[in-house]
Amino acid sequence: MTDGHSAPMADAPAAAAVADNAAAPVPADVRSHAVHHHDTAPSHEKEQGSSVGRLTPRPTFLEHLANSRDSQFKLDRRDSSELDRYFHGPRNMDKHSKWPVFMRMHGSVMPKMILPLVFVAAWSTLITLISKHVHSLGINNILLTVLGFVVGLALSFRSSTAYERWADGRKYWSQLIQTSRNLSRTIWINTGEREGEEGKDDLLRKLSAMNLILAFAVALKHKLRFEPDIAYEDLAGLAGHLDTFARDAHDRTVVNPRAKSIWKSVGEYLGVSFAESNPRKLVKRSKKPVGHLPLEILNHLSAYIDSCVANGTLTSALHQGQAITMMATLNEVLTGTERVLDTPLPTAYCIAISQIAWIYILVLPFQLYTALEYITIPASIVAAYIILGLATIGSEIENPFGLDVNDLPLDSYCRQIAVEIDIISATPRPNVDDFMERADNLVLFPLSQMGYPDWKERSVEDIRGALRTKVVASPSASASDTSTIVENLRMKSSGSV
Repeated sequence: MTDGHSAPMADAPAAAAVADNAAAPVPADVRSHAVHHHDTAPSHEKEQGSSVGRLTPRPTFLEHLANSRDSQFKLDRRDSSELDRYFHGPRNMDKHSKWPVFMRMHGSVMPKMILPLVFVAAWSTLITLISKHVHSLGINNILLTVLGFVVGLALSFRSSTAYERWADGRKYWSQLIQTSRNLSRTIWINTGEREGEEGKDDLLRKLSAMNLILAFAVALKHKLRFEPDIAYEDLAGLAGHLDTFARDAHDRTVVNPRAKSIWKSVGEYLGVSFAESNPRKLVKRSKKPVGHLPLEILNHLSAYIDSCVANGTLTSALHQGQAITMMATLNEVLTGTERVLDTPLPTAYCIAISQIAWIYILVLPFQLYTALEYITIPASIVAAYIILGLATIGSEIENPFGLDVNDLPLDSYCRQIAVEIDIISATPRPNVDDFMERADNLVLFPLSQMGYPDWKERSVEDIRGALRTKVVASPSASASDTSTIVENLRMKSSGSV
């Protein structure tokens, strides 16, 4: 089991400089791309006046960021072990295994079943030896049919409800990604920029607002993992400048917890319940109110939209309504994911299903001995693996927002949003005239290789006639034209034309 906390990371020299001289501007990350998480976090370029520089009134926060590099290095070194990553999460969406599915350990629940299977082996061996050398304990195997039906029904219910929660979590994060794309496009394309210095302010505010969209996704990820602080490596640079409860409640012990003992780590890895910590312990131990960071970020985004309407940069009523609707959608995603997290399978069902499964497994050797004798031992182990494996999978995916291999890769989703926001903001708003009225805009491709200016010289009747001809054009001619266009593009890119 991996550690459930993201270690913080920031530019240590910059943070130290701020701690020494709070009035001086310091270099730091313009935006933290550390959302690439641990082993994928690139080195950042530095720029004047970052959000971390505005945290100077709170030196404890900056001291933590300055002192975090050593712990981050240790974490990176741990995650860089391929053997370590093979046996447990988090899952890397960019890699795949060529091993047959039945031979894979990455994502398997086998480690958590070692101790239960050992117990079943010992139990079935004991029953078999007593029956063989002392007194036969075999009973009629009619119970196999009766109890087997009940166990199958219970496991089916457990698996279906757990997978439904997993699927709901994925749907909400898909909706979050879609809404982030739409809102980012509305801000970047449909929000205007004024002339002069006001235009520069508009540009920087648009970038800041798009950062808040990413900050919402990252803050939601941490909230779903019961990580209440703001000084995480992928969040501090995005929302550290906001006046929020999470910032006021910052505690370095939250983002830099004590190392686990070897016994606790092994116990968690093997699924020992006594070794597992309460996932909400960080929230409960907070000495100050942690607030609701995703909701507070939405408040700041709403204030930005209102400012755009007030200064005349977002004048279209349609786009204004779309922006407000999309922020309502983000709030819907927030509420939906909280519903998935806070509404697990009722405890009575969990206890009953677990008891039913274990009763069946413990009674199984008594029913098998008469027919199988010593074969009862491996037969009981195989049956226990099947039954307990399905129950364990249901328990693992019931909360899809954690750090297990089979949980949703929330870090990858946040990274995807960050990359797409960078793509949207990489170029200015497109000018329609620039990309429409070009000679290489082949408006009737693949029927014709003539560009927009050539067809503009033709009559409307000619254009409509060509459109009709395009419907009945032979596929072979289209394929030929396509290959010609591809070759022309290849020649242009190589500089031959």
